[in-house]
Amino acid sequence: MSALSGKVAFVTGAGRGIGRAIAVKLAAAGAVVAVTDLHPARFEGERYYRLRKRFSGDDEAVSTTEAIVAAGGQAREYQLDVADVDAVRRVVHSVTEELGPADILINNAGIVNNISTIEDMDPDAWAHEIQVNLSGAFHCTQALAPGMAERGWGRIINISSVAARQPGLGQPSYTASKAGVAAFTQSVAQEFGPSGVTANAIMPGLIGTPLVLSMPEQIRTASIKRVPVQRLGTPDDIANLALFLASEEASFITATAIPCDGGMLGAPLGGFN
Repeated sequence: MSALSGKVAFVTGAGRGIGRAIAVKLAAAGAVVAVTDLHPARFEGERYYRLRKRFSGDDEAVSTTEAIVAAGGQAREYQLDVADVDAVRRVVHSVTEELGPADILINNAGIVNNISTIEDMDPDAWAHEIQVNLSGAFHCTQALAPGMAERGWGRIINISSVAARQPGLGQPSYTASKAGVAAFTQSVAQEFGPSGVTANAIMPGLIGTPLVLSMPEQIRTASIKRVPVQRLGTPDDIANLALFLASEEASFITATAIPCDGGMLGAPLGGFN
């Protein structure tokens, strides 16, 4: 495939799961991919660091890049903490110098590490999740969207969640951040649409990422009963939609949040027996 030949894609959180699948898919379509992720050792919180280490090697961005290159694609890895606005600006400058200006931005980087009631939630934990999930998308968009507008073409795809519309108990900060991502997407679309830049959000449902697959089997089974197609989604399910939204064929689609959830949002709350 060469539908994205000549395009540069900037993908955050591309070391594993959905981000990795999107990076690989864009590269297979001809894009040169800036694979960005935060080295696990730099994550705040010993518990979350141990969780990440269980699922992958030390340098996930390198692993994704190697997979793309081995398949004949073009990619380069960059270590990036999207919550750090100065780091975002530095990496964007490096990508522009080394690969070229980005035409496609995938704001995928995010965390789910605050399971708490509102009453008991640590304000610092709340702020951290908002900073990574929502402010990170803002930082990258602010750094890249104006350049896309100047060149008259761009695709911005933000990864939200079905939690933005159907919150889960004990996830107030995650829910708020992902709802914010969906609303922020509309603002981006309005501001940059006249210059040829589209902005859309994808709302994944229950996806078979390492974190979900690590759930106790009985919890995972109960969750799948809420999905009409009766299976977990895969990272490739999300990547397929992202590839379409990044293409020329999606030029009239913007300012929307598209569920990719196997029908989860439309299912009865009690699920299917």
